[in-house]
Amino acid sequence: MLSSKLKVPIVFISSLFMVQAELHAQAFSEQAWEGNWIVEGSFFEVGIEIENSVMTISQVESMGFVWTSKSAKVEGSIATVEIEYGGVTGVAQAELVSEDTTVVFALSCEPNYMVICLLTKDQRVIFRKINASD
Repeated sequence: MLSSKLKVPIVFISSLFMVQAELHAQAFSEQAWEGNWIVEGSFFEVGIEIENSVMTISQVESMGFVWTSKSAKVEGSIATVEIEYGGVTGVAQAELVSEDTTVVFALSCEPNYMVICLLTKDQRVIFRKINASD
């Protein structure tokens, strides 16, 4: 059993970690998502707008790919969106890891025998936020 002298520092340290985690979760407002994002090492670019926790994604430079997306759901630093491309339907998850970096990966891809599903399995794409002057 822990002595009462040891319990106080452990509770204090635990509460510091909880406060730090809460501050990190609140660090990114919905506005951090808004703007233009480009895939690292590519010209593929999307525009993001958010209203009432609903994200709208628009094609800026799709590099010839014809795709559609539904409105995305945003919860803090995580966004999920349904995307359709070439007969494939999938759900992508994006995590805002800093104010200018988002990591995106496929949560699902159907039908899973399609080549695009095979190519995206276990892959991550890094998007970088760009300024209007870039």
